[in-house]
Amino acid sequence: MSYVNQYLDEMIKIVKEIDAVKIDKIIDMLVELRDNKGRLFILGVGGSGGNASHAVNDFRKICGIEAYYPLDNVSELTARTNDEGWHTVFVEWLKMSRLDNKDALLVFSVGGGDKERNISANIVYALDYAKEKGAKIFGIVGRSNGYTAKVADECIVIPNVNKDTLTPHAESFQGCLWHLIVSHPKMKKYENKWEGSLKDIKGR
Repeated sequence: MSYVNQYLDEMIKIVKEIDAVKIDKIIDMLVELRDNKGRLFILGVGGSGGNASHAVNDFRKICGIEAYYPLDNVSELTARTNDEGWHTVFVEWLKMSRLDNKDALLVFSVGGGDKERNISANIVYALDYAKEKGAKIFGIVGRSNGYTAKVADECIVIPNVNKDTLTPHAESFQGCLWHLIVSHPKMKKYENKWEGSLKDIKGR
């Protein structure tokens, strides 16, 4: 079997094994968040950080949820990293944003954070603060033994079908799942441009 076919077969296995019940639960809790005028703070680093920034746009523009990615402000990111340390970049941002019990964190991460091993410790500090403030915690991660999966109210763990492709699958399915969530009829408030354009063409 070629690597391409192997990789695609792995993706098919992941789709079949993902816990759809957890996805529905997160959707219902995000609808409640929006109804209560809560804010959604999406956290991630590396490729997951790029996903977080993209997802903020979709939750705001498609779902009408007030959403933020703390690291989009490069000036504050570099100032906090330089002055206070990389581990503070999420938690101190959340403090300044006055995170409270109406709000929620959504974590995109491969491992989910491990303070003892100093892997994504900034996510761990942010999650501890969210728990202290009573904010909801959601996650889409690649490992069930990371900190996010242990403390989240609901966490989707991407099935690990091959240890050698854990990271690309985890980051790929973050994108698949948040797009599923924002396009769900319960979540979607505003039409995407292309879908709306196609409906207009069909109506002529």
